[in-house]
Amino acid sequence: MTDITVPVFPESVTEGTILTWRKQPGEPVRRDETLAEIETDKIVFEVPAPADGVLAEIKAPVGATVKSGEVLGRVDKAASAAVSAPKPVAAEPAPRAAVMPAAQRLMQEYGLDERKVAGSGKGGRILKEDVQKQIDATEAAAVTPAPKPKTKPAPSAPAPVMPAGGPEERARDGAFADLRTEKRVPMTRLRKRIAERLVEAQHTAAILTTFNEVNMQPVMELRARHRERFEKEHGVRLGFMSFFVKAAVEALRHFPEVNASIDGDEVVYHGFYDIGIAVSSPRGLVVPVLRDADRLTMAEIEARIRDFGERAQNAQLTLEEITGGTFTITNGGVFGSLMSTPILNPPQSAILGMHKIQDRPVAENGQVVIRPMMYLALSYDHRLVDGREAVQFLVMVKELLEDPARLLLEV
Repeated sequence: MTDITVPVFPESVTEGTILTWRKQPGEPVRRDETLAEIETDKIVFEVPAPADGVLAEIKAPVGATVKSGEVLGRVDKAASAAVSAPKPVAAEPAPRAAVMPAAQRLMQEYGLDERKVAGSGKGGRILKEDVQKQIDATEAAAVTPAPKPKTKPAPSAPAPVMPAGGPEERARDGAFADLRTEKRVPMTRLRKRIAERLVEAQHTAAILTTFNEVNMQPVMELRARHRERFEKEHGVRLGFMSFFVKAAVEALRHFPEVNASIDGDEVVYHGFYDIGIAVSSPRGLVVPVLRDADRLTMAEIEARIRDFGERAQNAQLTLEEITGGTFTITNGGVFGSLMSTPILNPPQSAILGMHKIQDRPVAENGQVVIRPMMYLALSYDHRLVDGREAVQFLVMVKELLEDPARLLLEV
């Protein structure tokens, strides 16, 4: 027998929860094949098989809390020869598709078999959307009237008489009480951690938000002129985020306190620009970090952000990639947000919020014209950043975006 143990967690992670087992006792396993997934308050760790053989025992079931190095189960290596021997008659079963954590939880809630869910993700991965589609199809079939039996049914109890009156009266009388359902599910570790950090930010920082608006037409025209050549040259789409990252870095050079943080009674001024990019994932909001963003080209920024987004959907971001950061940018505009007040990502002192681009009438040279406008929001810690610096920082970001040539000239 060979023990299956919890991977060694980093110092910042003390424990985790068994999210799923991909194999069950008696099933064959291959060395380094993922057997289980452990959810921590930061990322999901995969537990590989220590050897070829058969999964003999599971000691930590789904939902169990485990610590670094703890034994989760055992693999019977003696059964590896029998497992690897070819079967002369029975065809080898098709390998199971990988199941994303959010999809796994949803299947467990509804008691679905993963073999009955068609995966639409990369390599046949089963996504949360695939499971939801199967649930919708099952519920639709359940409400379809069953065919009337050919034989005469046995007499049944008379149907209850619905009270007279409209829906409101019947609801008050309790006629629809059986339709009022609710469900309780445990909060994920990541969601707990998000809640803790947001409450910590509200309780420990003096958060203020300043607003401005930017005319996005110069950036949009620049993208339109060079987008096709940019994508052909670099193999990545030219989005808006690279412009905002470049503008934020340049403004941070001029206002270092916005890139700083408070540590006890000291102010830590960072001589580097690690920009966190808030990304939505099935498990919740994560903030992977663009290290040394001031040294990255726009193509490198776009490529890394796209990579972060794809791997966030599959819970494949590493702990190092979501740790640290000196400043954060979040884009609520992708969900249609017109204006919001983003919350700080401790211990950072500021966060920039992007929003939806919307055509609005503005005054230019005494004339009313229609321009694609975006509201910008900068939330900042007033303990460290004064209002003057916060406003000037946001104005510089606005001016750089409205004259993007300055980003290239660094003026």
